[in-house]
Amino acid sequence: MTHWQSPSWFAYFPANSSPPAILGELAAAGLAVQGMLWSTSPAVTEIESAVLDWLVDLMALPQSWKMSGPGGGVIQMSASDSTHTALVVARERHDEPVDRLVVYASTQAHSSIEKGARVAGYKHVRLVDVDGNFALDTTALAQAIEKDVTSGLTPVFIVSALGTTGTGAVDPIDAIGELTRRYGMWHHVDAAWAGNAMICAEHRLHQGTLENVDSYTFNPHKWLFTNFDCNVFWVADRKPLLDALSILPPYLRNEASDSGQVVDYRDWHVPLGRRFRALKLWWVLRSYGAEGLRHHIREHIHMAKELTQRLEIDDRFRLVAPTDFALVSFSHVNGDAATQGIADAINDSGKAMVTTSRINDQTFVRVSIGQTRTEQRHVDELWKMICDFA
Repeated sequence: MTHWQSPSWFAYFPANSSPPAILGELAAAGLAVQGMLWSTSPAVTEIESAVLDWLVDLMALPQSWKMSGPGGGVIQMSASDSTHTALVVARERHDEPVDRLVVYASTQAHSSIEKGARVAGYKHVRLVDVDGNFALDTTALAQAIEKDVTSGLTPVFIVSALGTTGTGAVDPIDAIGELTRRYGMWHHVDAAWAGNAMICAEHRLHQGTLENVDSYTFNPHKWLFTNFDCNVFWVADRKPLLDALSILPPYLRNEASDSGQVVDYRDWHVPLGRRFRALKLWWVLRSYGAEGLRHHIREHIHMAKELTQRLEIDDRFRLVAPTDFALVSFSHVNGDAATQGIADAINDSGKAMVTTSRINDQTFVRVSIGQTRTEQRHVDELWKMICDFA
């Protein structure tokens, strides 16, 4: 079995867990409740709403995203589900045929954007060029939008990435937000991985003000020590979401729902049935506390930056992108074969795991530091292997 919880797992992004999360998952499995309606399990809804309001404060997100405001949050299975949901909501806000609507993202955006657009029926997805740091180029975006408008198409949706999968790049969220406001587009922020670092004040400059953001998603199951699956999806205004997804058959009617005083999370995403995912997240937050979680994330970022410094001073390697968080991207100066050889040798050793990707027709190694039990000695051992196999 592939050991995703190994402290020497540096592949993909983490899918980390922790003892509190495991206990929460066990309790949720034992209770086995169906939380589709408030009335089917009030505790599921109330705990979920409370936990997501806590996260709004922890991540310094807009207060209007709390359940007491016009927006609100919901736990979904993955960021792909949240993106698909946002795409459906954006589509339903427009009366034009879907084959005239356009979706925009950078060339480095996650593949779930294209898949979600396809499932939602969009015919036009524009992958916009990036700048030297692999963040979306707003000049290229403005030109792409204007070209589509001139052609009689309607721009409706743009994704800003807060930490791309390949290199951890951060798109200029506020600048993109200005464009979305000008054209009346839905602005979705994909912070699946790096959003977790927003619990640390020193990293919040990356997300900007979020003033012109319509939806935001991140995965506690990637870097907040909460086992898969656990994705959080916020909207600035819940009305378009409910307008797009609410269907009330007679067999689901009940007094609580009819009162309009409760939240029925079945209307906040595509599935009807829903698990008690909030319990494990509640357990993690209550066990680690804000400072405990911040400590671990800061340690991971510190280890990543130290590895980056080692690569910088070794003339056998070249950094592919800046290390803003806990993802290190590098290549061997001798080219693709040498770079791939390092990754293959590390993985074949059975002592650690890394992945590769490609950008600008070049292969590079991704080292993602974020497992719950990863310590400096594990990164030191990885560095020794990198040097030995170079």
